[in-house]
Amino acid sequence: MTKTKQKTALKKQKTSGGFSSLMAILTIVISLIAGVLIFKYIFGDPGNFVDNDPSAEPIDGNLMGTVYKGGFIVPILVAINLIIIIFSIERFVTLSMAKGRGRIDSFVGKIKDLLAAKQIDTAIAECDKQKGSLANVVRAGLEKYSHVQGDAGMSKEQKVESLKKELEEATSLELPMLSKNLVILSTCATIATLIGLIGTVMGMIKSFAAMSQGAPDTAQLATGISEALINTFFGIMGSTIAIIMYNFFSTKIDSMTYSIDEASFTIVQDFSSSN
Repeated sequence: MTKTKQKTALKKQKTSGGFSSLMAILTIVISLIAGVLIFKYIFGDPGNFVDNDPSAEPIDGNLMGTVYKGGFIVPILVAINLIIIIFSIERFVTLSMAKGRGRIDSFVGKIKDLLAAKQIDTAIAECDKQKGSLANVVRAGLEKYSHVQGDAGMSKEQKVESLKKELEEATSLELPMLSKNLVILSTCATIATLIGLIGTVMGMIKSFAAMSQGAPDTAQLATGISEALINTFFGIMGSTIAIIMYNFFSTKIDSMTYSIDEASFTIVQDFSSSN
């Protein structure tokens, strides 16, 4: 193949992959800052405490003031929960775009029917309508199908291998985008519980310290228990949400990957049987 032909090789389309690495880092930093601000100015608002003094006890029944007494671990846990929510939304939007416009199973079935009818151009047009990761892989395969079909200088085995390679390359462009940033959710699922446990232990230490005095300081005892329970709550809540969202997205990715493999196999098999 000449250099001119190599330059005119088919371009592969790629679905947008959501947050870049830089954007992900900025999101985490901004969430940490937001967590501190929420802790200081919302939970720590003087109006939540007796005599408008954040160092005093919270007003009876004031939940925000009670959360503020959870200590310095609370803003970290608030930030982790914000990160989980933001990246869950980011993955949902990205995977929705990767899915394309219509139902994946209907699209795969339509491509199979068009291949059986040898309507390659119509199948490519369907990929343009569908869009998304699956459509990009199928389109790359179909274009290669048309390209090698009329190449008299290649044997059938070479054509099949060339088609397989094209589909593998197109798939390798799409799969990293699907699972991108999921590691952030899995990490948050782990550290939310651990950081919450640190806050729990610190609260219990304060409670036991209050009990060790000759006349137990009931206010300090209550503050320690409150701190322990608040941190436990935020830690478990963040971990639970992260685990649920991670498994939800992993299931969607597995389903999409299966559809890509199914469509790729169909294209290769159709080419092998008809050429």
